[in-house]
Amino acid sequence: MFGDLRIIYDQMAIRNFIAICLLTVIISCKNNSDQSIKDIKPGRVEMTELNKYFIQKDKERIQNYIERKNLSMTESPTGLWYQILEEGRGNNFKNNDKVIMEYECSLLDGTKCYSSKTDGAKELILGRSEMAAGLNEGLRMLKPGASAIFILPPFLAYGLIGDGNKIPSRSVIVYNISILQTQ
Repeated sequence: MFGDLRIIYDQMAIRNFIAICLLTVIISCKNNSDQSIKDIKPGRVEMTELNKYFIQKDKERIQNYIERKNLSMTESPTGLWYQILEEGRGNNFKNNDKVIMEYECSLLDGTKCYSSKTDGAKELILGRSEMAAGLNEGLRMLKPGASAIFILPPFLAYGLIGDGNKIPSRSVIVYNISILQTQ
């Protein structure tokens, strides 16, 4: 419960920070009538710091989730968190491999977004199908018959926009995956 409140508090703090930044830009634009809003852009340093802040907060949220769920996960160099539950057999997947999998995709708070139980098994061609970068990376760690849990931070999932359907903006995504077959 307190973890959920902390997530809500962090989201409110981020929204307030962004609102203050936007308000500052708007006020400074009104004070300088020669400069249009289109000409004002946040500086590189400010954007870098904001990005670092978001990445750190996302990492903290993921680590809290892992602790709450008592998972034993590893972080890849790109920031993908993974736990291979069953190794599978053969070679790891590579570009152009067709992967058919059962899956469940949810948010950190447990909200179910997509599932093969309701949507059917998912068929993907690595390197060619449209999918989140973190899912593509995670599937390459697997072999036929494997199962795993992947946690994708927003920058490896659906970013600032979300998927336009069930995944909101800046969401951390949890995938539970079982590979059915490959071709």
